[in-house]
Amino acid sequence: MTRGRRRRWRIGLGAAVGSLLAGTAVLPSSAADAADAADVTDYTVTVDPSRTGATIDDSMYGVFFEDINRAADGGLYAELVQNRSFEYTTADNKAYTPLTAWTAGGTARTVDDDGRLNARNRTYLSLGADASVTNSGYGTGITVAKGRTYDFSVWARADSVLTVTLDDADGALAAPKRVRAKGGWTKYTATFTAKRASTTGRLSVATTRTAALDMVSLFPRDTYKGRENGLRKDLAEKIAALRPGFVRFPGGCLVNTGSMEGYDAASGYQRTRSYQWKDTVGPVEQRATNANFWGYNQSYGLGYYEYFQFAEDIGAMPLPVVPALVTGCGQNQAVDDDALLERHIQDTLDLIEFANGPVTSEWGKKRAQMGHPKPFHLTHLEVGNEENLPEAFFARFKEFRAAITAEYPDVSVISNSGPDDSGSVFDAAWKLNKDADVDMVDEHYYNSPQWFLQNNDRYDSYDRNGPKVFLGEYASGGNTFANALSEAAYMTGLERNADVVKLASYAPLLARQDTVQWRPDMIWFDDQKAWGSADYEVQKLFMRNVGDQVVPSTATNTPSTTAPITGAVGLSTWATSAAYDDVRVTGADGTSLLNDDFSGDAGRWTPSGSGSWSIQDGRYVQSDEAAENTLVTAGDPSWHDYDLHAKATKESGKEGFLVAFGVKDTGNYYWWNLGGWNNTQSAVEQAVNGGKSTLLATAGSIETGRAYDIDIKVRGRQVTLYLDGQEWGSFKDDKPAEPFRQVVTRDKKTGDLIVKVVNAQDARARTTVKLGGAKVAKSAAVTTLAAAPEAENTASETPVRPVTSTFAGVADTFSYTFPANSVTFLRIKKR
Repeated sequence: MTRGRRRRWRIGLGAAVGSLLAGTAVLPSSAADAADAADVTDYTVTVDPSRTGATIDDSMYGVFFEDINRAADGGLYAELVQNRSFEYTTADNKAYTPLTAWTAGGTARTVDDDGRLNARNRTYLSLGADASVTNSGYGTGITVAKGRTYDFSVWARADSVLTVTLDDADGALAAPKRVRAKGGWTKYTATFTAKRASTTGRLSVATTRTAALDMVSLFPRDTYKGRENGLRKDLAEKIAALRPGFVRFPGGCLVNTGSMEGYDAASGYQRTRSYQWKDTVGPVEQRATNANFWGYNQSYGLGYYEYFQFAEDIGAMPLPVVPALVTGCGQNQAVDDDALLERHIQDTLDLIEFANGPVTSEWGKKRAQMGHPKPFHLTHLEVGNEENLPEAFFARFKEFRAAITAEYPDVSVISNSGPDDSGSVFDAAWKLNKDADVDMVDEHYYNSPQWFLQNNDRYDSYDRNGPKVFLGEYASGGNTFANALSEAAYMTGLERNADVVKLASYAPLLARQDTVQWRPDMIWFDDQKAWGSADYEVQKLFMRNVGDQVVPSTATNTPSTTAPITGAVGLSTWATSAAYDDVRVTGADGTSLLNDDFSGDAGRWTPSGSGSWSIQDGRYVQSDEAAENTLVTAGDPSWHDYDLHAKATKESGKEGFLVAFGVKDTGNYYWWNLGGWNNTQSAVEQAVNGGKSTLLATAGSIETGRAYDIDIKVRGRQVTLYLDGQEWGSFKDDKPAEPFRQVVTRDKKTGDLIVKVVNAQDARARTTVKLGGAKVAKSAAVTTLAAAPEAENTASETPVRPVTSTFAGVADTFSYTFPANSVTFLRIKKR
């Protein structure tokens, strides 16, 4: 996953799709039909059962777990104590201290000295006589359920009686426990049974004499599958209910950011590291902690062993990702250290041995000691994640692949194509992957619903003999049903191209409601409950009804019109101060539409509300470096076929500048983003209802203090861009956003024919289905997701949920009207 601004908007579909529809082909035959004609469009789906389509692997759809939005600690990992080992530091978050989430009564201090529990658990708590410490857990507090059992443990070095209590503002939640601690570091345990429920619990440990404490823990006994050091049951069950074919883990940006050094004396116990698997196995008190890229601490209690175990428990293929020694996610540096590279390659070989090796091997023995003597059957492994330096990445990838293939030829080694769906990095990465005959390439993209509706055919033209595709991260940028509809429409194209797209996973998977770094997310939760988004319901419907083989089919399209790009113009910045001058807009016939040299005021420009804009020395300057998306606009939304000129200068800050055109409003426009993504690339982005897609991109940066001449020529839907008089690029935005998509698959085990139809528009889709002589039963089991485009599942409401029914009118040719804004699966049994 890449930290990038174009991925952060909440978006809807509705009117954006409706505006692309020209009308319907319905001819009303009665007064009732005439009344209905305005909201019905006619289609035909033709199935050809005599032909064989792509085979769909059982593992095609899976999940991607990354510790973002507190997905692990405070989430899937069931530990209820926050900062249990007193390892929080400012490296994790500027607001953190070793006592974050703790309140001390009496003398209490954290200590980092040779008296620690072990070398990898650097900090412990020293309590004075008659002192105590209280943990507040996550969110509003420690959540317990009446009658449930909770296991307490602590490592102590003391000669004292420890009194452990679990209570809230209303009093005790369970009977207090007393533990007699004596001698050196020893683990002590106790059990609580909650006598009432609470969401604001506090866990306290008090001592009669001086004591050293570490690894203070409270775990629900009722974890998923009853695993020790296990997973929060409701969240794990929500994931298991998807029936995913694989689990990708652990990242994401966690894999390819920070130091690639180890957590040891040689590195000074580096706290900002890439996720390295050996840090995460063995007894939890001996595992390292780390600064999480997303702004908090990760304890590694949920580590590689638990990940493999969870994948096995839900019947999914494990798919780990290891660092390639090239950082990404805005860091973009290649690590040149041959010894370190060799160590990471050996670590990767050891990981495969840990997963698959016999108990007589070094790492197979460690797996067995953790409780799993049988192998985990690892078959796929990914090296790297979204590296933005394709040549540097691929040089290292080849060394990983050579070593893995030499020792484990049956393990498929997956590469990637950078952080975007197109552009110079994408093209360079794909060429390197093709030339080296890589098994599979991981693509990532987060785009608008319109992009997903426009690009259903993306993989139709991919080389059938080239590397296969792993769509490891994708989402349409929001959690409304409109977003889910666009993703469902896109998934029909993934299935149709299952001979190319072998794996696909929506991302991210989990989000804790009170700690969100990224939207959208598939499953949301708080301390009491978990709920699936509209996107979750779509993913579940597809995962549970994949089928084994595509049955070729075609469908008629929705009539559409393509009007010229229209809109006003705009100027913007992002985490940057920039100055603009000499803004001119000229019609195709030479008519001056706008001419502003900022010698007067800025009265022609309308700000969007952010940033600090002012006239300074005859230039229009945005001076707030912290402000993001400071768009100001001028002109008429009806303008079309014009030339836009502007002079732009970066004054200071992280990025460059943005010049907008085709601006309808603050959520619908195009802009040329020069020096975006921490000043590493430039791109043309299109915003539709606030959600962005990249239309054109190339690497490059913007110099501070240099004035650039920017020219944008708009003709119809063709746009050509010039930088300092030289053509930078061009594109034609004329692809229809088709709202009616379908695919048909067959389940070999049952013989069922599965007709999957997405109708992502406000009109019903009255459809003639022709089965081409397939021998089928006269009825179909129907599952439908239908809701308003803006509908969104929450903790209290679930407007997007599956409804099942039976349709009794199946024949070789039959009619079915698919509801507006719906996903419908007709499962037809073999006759």
